[in-house]
Amino acid sequence: MTKAEIVTAIAKEIGLDKTTTLAVVESFMEQVKTTLANDENVYLRGFGSFILKKRAQKTARNITQNTTLIIPEHNIPAFKPAKVFFDAVK
Repeated sequence: MTKAEIVTAIAKEIGLDKTTTLAVVESFMEQVKTTLANDENVYLRGFGSFILKKRAQKTARNITQNTTLIIPEHNIPAFKPAKVFFDAVK
């Protein structure tokens, strides 16, 4: 399902126009990105959590040049579904 399909489905269900619904969906996604960029997690009860996972520093190899690289410690975004969400999909 694409973002456009989600906007259309929500607009139909709630009875709002697509422009307003798109603005709400875009704003939600921007808030999640901003919150994660500030090293905070987003918890949506009954749906799931957008969390940051820390990746430790590691050594990698560039096989073509036969060199090693050090990849620094960094955060990656992840989604952890709530039990209700997980059971519904299961």
